Amino acid sequence: MEKKSLIQEFKEFIMKGNVLDMAVGVIVGGAFGSIVGSLVNDVLGPIIGLIVGGLDFSKLSFGIGDAQIMIGNFIQAIINFLIVALCLFAILKAFNTATAKLKKPEEPAAPATKICPFCMSEINKDAKKCAFCASELK
Repeated sequence: MEKKSLIQEFKEFIMKGNVLDMAVGVIVGGAFGSIVGSLVNDVLGPIIGLIVGGLDFSKLSFGIGDAQIMIGNFIQAIINFLIVALCLFAILKAFNTATAKLKKPEEPAAPATKICPFCMSEINKDAKKCAFCASELK
């Protein structure tokens, strides 16, 4: 067995398709996250604020002693998560629907057994003689 250097093993690992696909996914996911963040903060946040009477979630907070709890930021994070989850659900649903339409239906497999015409027992389809009644089969 050929001994590989650590650097050679790392090069082979990093050049595998699934590692590259994962890297692209992380980068696209980060960009998608910033788009969703902008959608929540710049579009949906003000609309929700208008609906609930001008409340700005980013400023929503309360204090406990010297600590300031920024509940508005938490609410925005929840909204971000729900939007990302909804978008991923829609994308995966569309992908699954498209692949289901493109997938050819599987043909049923040929039966592996047949019925003996003499004793009506189930036997192997290639059998020359019935294992149950010893009848000769064609």
